[in-house]
Order: sequence, then C-alpha cells, then structure tokens
Amino acid sequence: MLRQSFMNAFTISQTTPAAAALTDLLDICFGPGRLARTAERLREHNRRIAAYDFAAYEGDRLVGAISFWPLMIGDDPVLLLGPLAVHPDMQGKGLGLALMQEALQHIDAARFTGILLVGDLPYYTRAGFAVAPSGLSMPGPVDPARLLLRPTDSRHAAHCSRLSGLVRPAPELC
Repeated sequence: MLRQSFMNAFTISQTTPAAAALTDLLDICFGPGRLARTAERLREHNRRIAAYDFAAYEGDRLVGAISFWPLMIGDDPVLLLGPLAVHPDMQGKGLGLALMQEALQHIDAARFTGILLVGDLPYYTRAGFAVAPSGLSMPGPVDPARLLLRPTDSRHAAHCSRLSGLVRPAPELC
C-alpha cells in the first residue's frame, strides 16, 4: 500500500475506502442527484479497478477519493475517471489535484489508451485533459465541452484524438 503525506495534513494511500465512508463522502460532495448523471450509467454493471483506487485521509477521516472504471470506445480500452471527490472543507487546498496526479502515475498505458471524464475543463487541464473528440457517443446527455479525455501517455496522444464510437462499460477488462 502506497502512503504519501500531503502538506503535513493529509495522507494519500493506494486503497479502496470503506464502502460506507465512500458513500457518505460522495453524498456530501455530489448529493443524491449524482446517481442520475450520465457518467453513472458507465459505472452501472461495471467494476471499479481497485488497483487504481486512491484515498486521502485527515487522520482517520476520509476526505478525498478517486476511482477508475474500465470502458471501451469502439475497440479501444480506456478508463473512466471518477468520481473524484474532495470533502467541501478540504476543497481549494490542492488535494483533488494531488489525488489525481498520484493515481494517474499508476495507470498501465500498455493496457489503456486514454482516460475519459465528465468535468470542468479549467480544473482538469492541469492534469493534461482536453475536450474529447466529437465522435464519441455517450449513454446519455453530456455537454460536449465537459467531456474530457487524456491519453495515458504520449504514445497514445494521436490515437486518442481520433477516438470515435460508442462509450460503454467494460467490466471484462478488470
């Protein structure tokens, strides 16, 4: 288990948080409406890749978490990043970016060509995300300006810019 101290106030570890603590954090961060979002359709009947789970703690309290889910875009294996959750009292301190940067370092670029998410471009640009190609078909409505993609490494950059097709869950890739 990787553990990293963050700004002497947080610890980031490569662990899956307890289910109840994670649900509580997600409810606080996103509210009950989170389950109606299009990204949730990609998590249904799918399995999180536990090896890419990271959590942030302040003492024993879960204050942040990130997870990744396997997807296929056409014939290409990619990951869905999310949710990335940071407790409201901890937001603005760099914890979300630190969680993301730590997790992204562990992604197997030989296995996945890109990482997809639905989020705010100005925030996620700091981690290398850009607006996804227009040829992606999501399982529900998504603002195209919020559908973001990042190649897992520079070898996949050109390929990711040409991705197109149906985005679907791929639990068989776990």
